[in-house]
Amino acid sequence: MTDAARPVALARTAAVIPAAGRGVRLGPGAPKALRTLGGTPILIHAARAMAASRAVSLVVVVAPPDGVDGVKALFDEYPLPERTDVVVVAGGAERQDSVRHGLAALPDDVSVVLVHDAARPLVPVDTVDAVIEAVREGGAPAVVPAVPPADTVKEVEPTADGSPERVLGTPVRARLRAVQTPQGFDRATLERAHAEVTGEVTDDASMVERLGLPVVTVPGHEEAFKVTRPLDLVLAEAVLARRRVTDGF
Repeated sequence: MTDAARPVALARTAAVIPAAGRGVRLGPGAPKALRTLGGTPILIHAARAMAASRAVSLVVVVAPPDGVDGVKALFDEYPLPERTDVVVVAGGAERQDSVRHGLAALPDDVSVVLVHDAARPLVPVDTVDAVIEAVREGGAPAVVPAVPPADTVKEVEPTADGSPERVLGTPVRARLRAVQTPQGFDRATLERAHAEVTGEVTDDASMVERLGLPVVTVPGHEEAFKVTRPLDLVLAEAVLARRRVTDGF
């Protein structure tokens, strides 16, 4: 059995939430992670989603370099459950830098790491637990939640001026998945990926792919969508309102 396939027994799990970006597509105002959803900052919702899993004992929030004290104060105002510790560190210029800073803040006894988008505030705990369980079982060093795309996807030749784009092909939709977070990793593998992989990457799992190591998916959830544009915030408010009525969330 290779190290990548070896089960991670009794592993302590931590979540890293990079929240240093401004999220300009959501419009002017506070950084995206600090916008409110149902009166509570999106970042707090995202951290609570991680802490809802009893397997997660630590949440590391990577804040804007000039906003560390403000984020610390936020978690004083909106504390997580007592079983979950919170550490806030300064982020870097790029998302990859911020995740690396979050990894550096982890104690030695953490073996499983979740990386979660601060802009995905409503991921269900069952999804979080499924990712953790798959990493702990040791079938692959990287696990991502994913959902089939609802629409047909076209590959196009991008244009810079907004003119019509030529379609190059239509991938087989049955083989496509839209990837969500939290993405789960064997810690050593994720640290290796951040040490060795350079250049533009879209997510942490793609860094592990570049190492030639396997990445597997588990079922994602329609409510784990990313709040990127104003319409997403409207949808998130609706989901949260429904949860409060039906689940007492």
